[in-house]
Amino acid sequence: MSCSYLRLDPTSRICSSQDGVFGQSYSHCSYPSDHFDRLPDSLLLLIFNRIGDVKALGRCCAVSRRFHSIVSQVDNVVVRVDCVISDDDFSSASSSSDKSRSGFSNLFRMVLGGIVKPLQALGQFLGPKRVTSSGLGSASSSLSTSSLSVGREKDWESGQNGVTHHSPTQVLKNFNEIRFLRIELPSGELGIDDGILLKWRADFGSTLDNCVILGAASVVHAGSFSKNMQENGTDGFCSGNGAAADDSGSIPESFYTNGGLKLRVVWTISSLIAASARHYLLQPIIAEHKTLDNLVLTDADGQGMLCMNKDQLEELRVKPLSASTASKRTLVPALNMRLWYAPHLELPGGIILKGATLVAIRPSEQSMTKKEVSDGSWLSKAFEEPYATAAKMLVKRRTYCLEMNSF
Repeated sequence: MSCSYLRLDPTSRICSSQDGVFGQSYSHCSYPSDHFDRLPDSLLLLIFNRIGDVKALGRCCAVSRRFHSIVSQVDNVVVRVDCVISDDDFSSASSSSDKSRSGFSNLFRMVLGGIVKPLQALGQFLGPKRVTSSGLGSASSSLSTSSLSVGREKDWESGQNGVTHHSPTQVLKNFNEIRFLRIELPSGELGIDDGILLKWRADFGSTLDNCVILGAASVVHAGSFSKNMQENGTDGFCSGNGAAADDSGSIPESFYTNGGLKLRVVWTISSLIAASARHYLLQPIIAEHKTLDNLVLTDADGQGMLCMNKDQLEELRVKPLSASTASKRTLVPALNMRLWYAPHLELPGGIILKGATLVAIRPSEQSMTKKEVSDGSWLSKAFEEPYATAAKMLVKRRTYCLEMNSF
């Protein structure tokens, strides 16, 4: 005979007996089946890969042994770092569990102490005119004695109630088949003024392969820009030199005298330092997860993105990186740079970039060819729209070449 339980009232049963007497004799009783048991492992793995988020996958692991074994095979993982914890708090909270901490637990310790002073010195050297390296310095300083944590920030602030925080390396240790890894920091490292646009993308192997930086002094809409032109008769960047009317692609003289060039120098150096610091901190994860095909380290602000493909990841495993002696970051090699500038750049949708600047950077030993510069495809691919269009437009303007020594 068969017996089934009613979900809403577990004490109620509907049964049938072979001899017609209720409950006198029983055969096998069938319980409600779990629909997930009917799904093959391959389909569950596909579902878990679509989830991606490491915290959600961690909760799935706790459901059953089957889920736990399948989640470990996920090849697409996203790690979102929720909060920054000071070293003092982090060490006090984990002093009772030192044995569970491996050498990789300090992976995302943002040690930028060797970066702050050079940038502050650079700001003083360039002068005080609107070069707000102090904002960058304070942001770097706050991270220089901190560790990044995957967890809920409100739990940490609620007190020491047994709440544990883990580094991204720790939460990834049980994943054995990761191919695509994306790590998202809670914010960008560079402290910049409100209204300023600054985006960068860097590709690394064992050292820097290339870096693209897009910046603008401000981002406005066409309506407000036209109103400002009518009231002031200028775009704020080319006053008195006719450059706005004669937009030949040349950098106006005012760019050198109003602090514009100084600001771009700080953008470039600080972006390279941030990229090299991120690269340095990734090496333990890369060494641990040999199945990786693609790795992206970005931030919630969309400020910077470090990317490594399969060949670049393998290069780092085979050829150790060269570390900077000044701080815990990868040594930046001697560089060739191309710079493009526009006092204002109107993009589709009525967005206008004022003081738009594009910088393309490669090591001196991998200097860019004229064809690469002229087509601009690899430059525009570094950004999403509408900034990809901005890169395409800027690269058609006059090119300025610069060089930078290793640092």
